[in-house]
Amino acid sequence: MAWDTARTKQLLLDAAVDEFAEHGLQGARVDRVAAKAGVNKERIYQYFGNKQQLFGAVLHQELERLAAAVPLDAGQAADLGEYAGRVFDYHRTHPQLVRLLHWEGLQSREDDEVPAEAARSAHYAEKVAALAAAQQAGTLTGAIPPADLVYAVIALAGWWFSTPQLARMIRRDVPGDGPAARREALVRLVRALIA
Repeated sequence: MAWDTARTKQLLLDAAVDEFAEHGLQGARVDRVAAKAGVNKERIYQYFGNKQQLFGAVLHQELERLAAAVPLDAGQAADLGEYAGRVFDYHRTHPQLVRLLHWEGLQSREDDEVPAEAARSAHYAEKVAALAAAQQAGTLTGAIPPADLVYAVIALAGWWFSTPQLARMIRRDVPGDGPAARREALVRLVRALIA
């Protein structure tokens, strides 16, 4: 029987998402990743090199999944609030990505290069270009630089899931607070930001 390398890699990546999201790069254990995937841990080293490279592959995969699920082009940038709402929806059903990004930030300094930085930077450059195109077309305000808008939307959409305890404490007296109300608040905030 032929070995299915692509399937084995995917099993390892999928198992590693939860392991890294829960424990971070330092606390994650390749033994647990391999056991959850049902794969010999030596395959991790064969396919990914080491634990840090596996973490980079996981982050890259999860960012690609977000980009595929919630694309952004100049047309969609015209309603940046709704785009933020769709990012919120994605994070609500896939909370691991926000946790992975936080673990990465906690375990590196601002000027440290991160795994797959060039590819990830190119991904964000596409988002900035989409907002710049919407600004040039006049469908999005030009009052805020597009890179600042991209950063703000990512931060506003993800922070609900980064620090859910703050949302709970701050919004304690908001009638009917819950995911729908928080999404609505996010959309309203982003639309106000670009008004």
